[in-house]
Amino acid sequence: MAVVTGAGSGVGRAVTLELRDKGWAVVLAGRGAAALEETAALTPGEVLAVPTDVTRPAEVDALFAAAGERFGRVDLLFNNAGMSGPAGVPVAELEYDDWLRVVNVNLNGAFLCARAAFRMMARQEPRGGRIINNGSVSAHAPRPDSAPYTATKHAMTGLTKSLSLDGRAHRIACGQIDIGNAATEMTRRMRDGIPQANGELLAEPVMDVADVARTVRHMAELPLEANVQFATVLATAMPYIGRG
Repeated sequence: MAVVTGAGSGVGRAVTLELRDKGWAVVLAGRGAAALEETAALTPGEVLAVPTDVTRPAEVDALFAAAGERFGRVDLLFNNAGMSGPAGVPVAELEYDDWLRVVNVNLNGAFLCARAAFRMMARQEPRGGRIINNGSVSAHAPRPDSAPYTATKHAMTGLTKSLSLDGRAHRIACGQIDIGNAATEMTRRMRDGIPQANGELLAEPVMDVADVARTVRHMAELPLEANVQFATVLATAMPYIGRG
């Protein structure tokens, strides 16, 4: 059984559909109840939609309690909820509230979900499970004017490594998928033109989000004795190798 955060759209929805297609039961989490129900309607059966704000500890705990009550265990957490922050705002003009909003969702929310997953996976029988964190190619190289997003995605890499090490004692594996230019609403502006490091505005290629979902499923279905620690999946011709 899998918990997918940010399941109401984009990568989270695509991963949900891929997992369900292969027989996984899935608990859908996200702030928008209507969006979660739309995802659930696309794949009826063993799904449970639980509206959740991942920045609120009590709501995250309630999410995992609901998953446990319905399905008895959690085998996978896809830690996917995230936001990009204000576009095109130089760091000198960035409001602290905007910084904090991104940190709370992308980093604090990921920690809260991982903590709840650890608690359940460590005590369930059979013991263990897997956490897959959604990093980003921004965990390696920034875009212009993206300090909040880039900082949180670099931090996600540190969280992934720590969870991997701490999870060994509990048979919990943790890996990270770094995604570049999957075709979702979040990346629509890349097809219209996005600022480059040299100041130019350039339309960038995108890839089918289903290719990301298949990669997540491959990572998820490995035995717990094996782990994809880091995977990078990106549009082949996007300006990432050589960015800058």
